[in-house]
Amino acid sequence: MAEPLRIALAGLGTVGAGVIRLIEANGALIAGRAGRPLQVVAVSARERNKDRGVDLSPYAWEDDMTAMAARADVDVVVELVGGSDGPALTLARNALGANKALVTANKAMIAHHGLELAGMAEAAGVALKFEAAVAGGIPVIKGLREGTAANAIERVYGILNGTCNYILSTMESTGRDFGEVLKEAQELGYAEADPTFDVEGIDAAHKLSILAAIAFGAQVDFPSVETEGISRLRAADIEQAAALGFVIRLIGIADTETGANGAPTLFQRVCPYLVPHSHPLARVDGATNAVVAEGNYSGRLLFQGAGAGTGPTASAVVADLIDIARGDVGLPFSVPAAQLTPMARADAGHRIARDYLRFMVADRPGVLAEITAAMRDAGVSIESMIQKGRAEEGGAVMVSIVTHEGPEAHVDRAIELLEGSSSLVEPPLVLQLL
Repeated sequence: MAEPLRIALAGLGTVGAGVIRLIEANGALIAGRAGRPLQVVAVSARERNKDRGVDLSPYAWEDDMTAMAARADVDVVVELVGGSDGPALTLARNALGANKALVTANKAMIAHHGLELAGMAEAAGVALKFEAAVAGGIPVIKGLREGTAANAIERVYGILNGTCNYILSTMESTGRDFGEVLKEAQELGYAEADPTFDVEGIDAAHKLSILAAIAFGAQVDFPSVETEGISRLRAADIEQAAALGFVIRLIGIADTETGANGAPTLFQRVCPYLVPHSHPLARVDGATNAVVAEGNYSGRLLFQGAGAGTGPTASAVVADLIDIARGDVGLPFSVPAAQLTPMARADAGHRIARDYLRFMVADRPGVLAEITAAMRDAGVSIESMIQKGRAEEGGAVMVSIVTHEGPEAHVDRAIELLEGSSSLVEPPLVLQLL
C-alpha cells in the first residue's frame, strides 16, 4: 500500500477528538477506500493536559499550532480551532504557503477569507477543502461542486443552523416562548453560553455565503448577506403561523438576478420564513439541517441530515482527507478563484412576496385604522388581519396581518410610514412566506 497521508491536527475539541477516534476506529476501512492509510502525526490545542477521552501519546505535540505547517513530516493540516482571524487564519496561510493541503471546518474563516485562501491553494497546487464548514455531516458542498456540476443552479436555500431549528421546532411543539427554550437549549448543549452567532443568523449567513459562491460562481460576499435572527419571535407568532398552515424556520436563501446594467447581482438573505406544511423543509425539526438546490436540469435536490455534532462533523473532515489521500486536489469553489465573479448586492425591493406582519399595539380606538391606512398608502394589499385578545390593564395587544403578493418595497414603505407612531409598543416584525 502507498505511504500514509500524514496529518497535523489543530484543535482538540469535540470534533478534533472525534476525528482521531474515527481514524482509529475505521482505519482499515478508510485505508482501503483512500488507497493509503491516514496517519495523524502531530496535534495542537490550547490545553495540553486536558482529558479529551483519546490517547494523544502517539502524536507529537506542538505548543504553537501556527508552526505545524513547517513540519517536514506533514502532508496536510486540519484546522478545527475556529474564528475568522487570529491563529486559525495564520495556520491556514502558513499551511498553504508551505505547499501543504488544508482541511477546515471553519465557516467564518472561509466566509471572510475564502477567496484569498483558494487563490493560495491553487497557486501551490494543493487542496483546500471545507466540507465540514457547512451543514456538518451533510455532503452538500461536494453535492454542489460535483453532483450538480452540469447544472446552472437557479436557487439554493435551506435550514443552515441546528440551534435555531431546535429552538423553533421546540417552541412549535411545546408552545413555550423563545427565552425559555433558548435556556433549555443551552443546558442541553445545543446552544453556546453566548448564542449570538446562532440566534441572530450570523452562523447561517457564513454558510450561505459559501454555498452561494459555489452555486453561482460568485466571489464570497458575507457582508452582503441580509441577516435577521429569531430572537424577536414569540410563541404567539408560532401559533399564528400554525393556524395559517405554516411553520416558522430560519432559512438562508440565495439566487442571482440581472442588474440594471445587465451584470449579474447576488441576492443573499437569512431570516425567519413561514414555510408551508407541504414543503419538505417544514418537516425538518430538532437540530437537523437541510439544503435545497434547484438545478435547471437536475430539478430540486434535497440534502438533509445532522448539521453539527462530533460524529457527523468529524465524518465530513475525514471524507475530505480521504479525497486528498486519493490525489483529489480540485478547485475549492468549483472554478478558479480568479474567475469567481464579483457580484453586486441585489436590490430586493422589486421582489414579489407575501408577508406576515406582527404589530404589538396599544389597546385603544383608531389603531387598526392607522395601520390599514399605512398599508393602503404604501400600496400593500391585505389578505387577512387578526387581533389576538385584549390586553391586560396598560398592556399591548397583538395584531397580525398577512398580505397578498406584492413588491417588498411596498411593505418596507408601510413600515416607514408607521415609524414613530405612539400606537406601536415595539417595532413591527415582518416575516416572508416561503
